Amino acid sequence: MRPRTALALALGLVLFLTGCGSSGKTPPQAGGPPTASPTSVPKPTRTPRPTPTTPPKPKLRPLPKTLPAGLKRGSGDRAVALTFDDGPDPRWTPQILDQLRAAHVTATFCLIGKQAQRHPELVARIVREGHQLCNHSWRHDLNLGRRPVAEIKADLLRTNEAIRAAVPDAQITWFRQPGGRWTPEEVSVARQLGMRPLHWTVDPQDWNHPNAKTIIKRVEAAARPGSIVLMHDGGGDRKQTMAACRHLIPDLKQRYGISRLH
Repeated sequence: MRPRTALALALGLVLFLTGCGSSGKTPPQAGGPPTASPTSVPKPTRTPRPTPTTPPKPKLRPLPKTLPAGLKRGSGDRAVALTFDDGPDPRWTPQILDQLRAAHVTATFCLIGKQAQRHPELVARIVREGHQLCNHSWRHDLNLGRRPVAEIKADLLRTNEAIRAAVPDAQITWFRQPGGRWTPEEVSVARQLGMRPLHWTVDPQDWNHPNAKTIIKRVEAAARPGSIVLMHDGGGDRKQTMAACRHLIPDLKQRYGISRLH
């Protein structure tokens, strides 16, 4: 065999064997992205809502150990003065008004602002029948005098507005702090608003629901010429107070006389 022929055959055999070894294989693609392994998708996190914050309430002033100066603690003459707190009440206030009218005497009614707003017709009757008016705070706040001066003023003004919504030209001469828990700041605010601070000298504690005989006994034991008597026509069941007044009003009128505050 000639050398050229043998070389050609050998070269052809090599090419044949190379092609068979690579058949069925897919050559790798250059530049392709690597195969990514599956990963879990993170859950979205919730942003917590901000917690609403309320401003701290201002601290209450300490209650004075003694009553402040300037409180009205006498009727102004030898007669006694009757005062009724915590109304007007649709059940009890008309009853006491009837008793006062029958005796031809007048009293001072210390009105709660919320009650005046609910029962303007009773405010109008109190004024129409010649009785005096006293601001007794909006909601009978025992700690009103210990609060910031701005709160005291707002409370008293709101109460006066409720009273004057019923009687636009009402003369509100007096202010009485619930429970008699006075502070000098409160006395000052009341005076700035044209009201005199009204206290008392006789307290039968009828707010605690003693029977009528006990109320009568306590008033008669403590009453003196010029006394200011504290009783209630609202704030609870006043049946015993009504019964006591049927005796007390004519009795006090006979013993001392009953007059307006002045």
